[in-house]
Amino acid sequence: MMMKKLLSVIALTLACVTAQAAGSDFPLEKAPNRLTNQAALQNGAKMFVNYCLNCHAAKSMRYNKLRDIGLTDTQIKENLLFTGEKVGDLMKIAMTSADAKAWFGAPPPDLSVIARAKSINAGPPGGDYIYTYMRTFYRDTTKPTGWNNLAFPNAGMPHVLWERQGPREYTHVVVHQVEKDGKKSWERATSVYGPQGYWTTKTEPMVDYTGKETSGHGFKALDPVRAMAYDSEIADLAAFMTWMSEPAQLLRKQIGVWVLLFLGIFFIVAWRLNASYWKHIK
Repeated sequence: MMMKKLLSVIALTLACVTAQAAGSDFPLEKAPNRLTNQAALQNGAKMFVNYCLNCHAAKSMRYNKLRDIGLTDTQIKENLLFTGEKVGDLMKIAMTSADAKAWFGAPPPDLSVIARAKSINAGPPGGDYIYTYMRTFYRDTTKPTGWNNLAFPNAGMPHVLWERQGPREYTHVVVHQVEKDGKKSWERATSVYGPQGYWTTKTEPMVDYTGKETSGHGFKALDPVRAMAYDSEIADLAAFMTWMSEPAQLLRKQIGVWVLLFLGIFFIVAWRLNASYWKHIK
């Protein structure tokens, strides 16, 4: 038992180290807090099973644990089990590590505790990283998958949800210093990546600029309605993956509040008893 716990700690530590190494300096966007919204968690579970569980496993989670977010065994069987799994089974995948390495270059990571790993390295809560990562894919024909990502540059994962998000343009603006004929000057370079991944770059001189080098990013949704619906779905997915990383976290926080209240009341009682005791001693 002790050895299993030790191995679990080592595995979590390695996951955290991997998460840190794979990150970037891109600022994270705040994910909507939907941890207490059962409908959002259920939709996130559906998104996870339909789109993530094909390549990524969640071996620390059993399907029947989804009862905690309001799903019945019948709902789990009819909506989330497709290849003969049982309600009590772990969330595993059919793809072997050898096949994954051959196809992708490395096995896709297990996502059981990815939100906790990212909360350690990218700042709490880890759902912010997931929310940002899934919303910052853009087409890039220079990459093997045809996609790139701002939160995780050069990610080996393609944008599996691109059809749900809809087409959009990505614009990257860089203000930097250039040297020509021994003279230094400033210029602005604007690169626009179209919905098919082809890009154009426009440079223009910046006369009398006295600032510093800057870099900016922006997305333009060509189908705003689909993009808004996608953002909501990703918020649900991030909430579910945050919940999955520690299903007892809501109960733990509730118990913590009651414990603090009890300690506060006990402190007052102990303080008054202490005063009464020393009053008689004197």
